[in-house]
Amino acid sequence: MRKISLFEFEDLSWFPSFIRDGGTDFLGLILRITKYYEPAVLLLEDVVKKTGQTQILDLCSGNGGPIEFIHENIDPSFNVSFMVSDKYPNLPAYKQLQLRTNNKVNYYSDALDALDVNETIPGVRTMFSAIHHFEPKDVKTILHKMVIGKKTICIFDSGDKHLGTILGILLFHPILFLILTPFIKPFKLSRILFTYLIPIIPIYTIWDGIVSILRLYSSKELMVMAQDVDTKNEFNWSYGKERNTIGFTVAYLIGIPK
Repeated sequence: MRKISLFEFEDLSWFPSFIRDGGTDFLGLILRITKYYEPAVLLLEDVVKKTGQTQILDLCSGNGGPIEFIHENIDPSFNVSFMVSDKYPNLPAYKQLQLRTNNKVNYYSDALDALDVNETIPGVRTMFSAIHHFEPKDVKTILHKMVIGKKTICIFDSGDKHLGTILGILLFHPILFLILTPFIKPFKLSRILFTYLIPIIPIYTIWDGIVSILRLYSSKELMVMAQDVDTKNEFNWSYGKERNTIGFTVAYLIGIPK
């Protein structure tokens, strides 16, 4: 199990929301244009087939970029609807996302902590690029709550935990910030100011990106934690790694109540 104790600015309660949102907006755009979570589409379609559930509650959504990509690419015949949420909800991004998807993606305006989600909220739970933010005991808490509430859980994260990924962040993220920032929606003057004139957003995002890679769980580690909490063997668990079109690896853990 991981021993990395470095922090991510995004997780700090005192961190200014307009700076945090600048980073999550950038990350959401990158994940969308690279089709990073392309392998998750077929996996989620299979979950919908097996469970018959057509509502997805996404936890720790950031700016909702991965869910927008899933919405755009999942088979429309399933008629899946989505809810995005976060402990620090990026409301301007969520409102734009709701408009772009004709209300197929809605949002919780209040804070929703993945460690304390009301079991009465319907839908398959998903997490994209988020589970590494939690310590092992908290990951087990999340999984345990899913088992108790008999909620299907689908966790997706990067599977590329190596030096090359860190070097890629250091080399390419500054360039991408310079090129892409004017095209990130919704447009904000604060994003321009704190990217080009006072580059706090790029600096914190690059730091958080590197720490994220160091803190990643392998799909096997997630599976071991799932087995630890599912003591009565009440779920069907699957885990693994899939590669997207451009070669990035996605690690996943999926649990479906029997």
